[in-house]
Amino acid sequence: MLAFFAVWSVILPQLPAQANDWSVTEQVKTYPVRGNDALALYRSIDDNGPKTSLGTRAIALTEFDLRWRRDYQPDGSACVLTGAKPFLTITTTLPKPAGKLNKDMATRWKPFIGGITAHEAVHGKMIRELTAEIVTRTVGTRMNNDAACKKIRPLILEKVKAAYAAHLARSREFDRVEMGKGGNVEQLVRALVE
Repeated sequence: MLAFFAVWSVILPQLPAQANDWSVTEQVKTYPVRGNDALALYRSIDDNGPKTSLGTRAIALTEFDLRWRRDYQPDGSACVLTGAKPFLTITTTLPKPAGKLNKDMATRWKPFIGGITAHEAVHGKMIRELTAEIVTRTVGTRMNNDAACKKIRPLILEKVKAAYAAHLARSREFDRVEMGKGGNVEQLVRALVE
């Protein structure tokens, strides 16, 4: 699995928040790979790549940390979620040669890492779209007979889980196509090692 996602949702202290008032922090981490030829480099990726939730190694990995500041407001005897401000951090982990590559390997590595980086960028885009979808699905939610704003929280959580499930299915389908026979990632690996 090329990309794995982690989400942690925390309700921070309630402060006013606008639905579109948020930004993303993006980080890129690298792990070292070693080898004087393509096969050795790829074996090093296999041995040192980031671990997925399944315990397998990946070429690259995109994870995210998603936290929230939600503004629940009583409205008579009801409660309304009037704002939800996400705090999103996306971290992508990519392979990086530990030493200088010879000219042939450097020429082959460049399109490989470029393609892998582009693949992970799609996952990052999907994560940003998921975050926006959660804001859209949850802001404006109203729960009657909930002046203390307690009953609304499980309903918000259900909406978040539904959005995440749809995101996960979309991400897995993208990986299935990209990493399947003849897919983009398979072609990138073949071009590197053959």
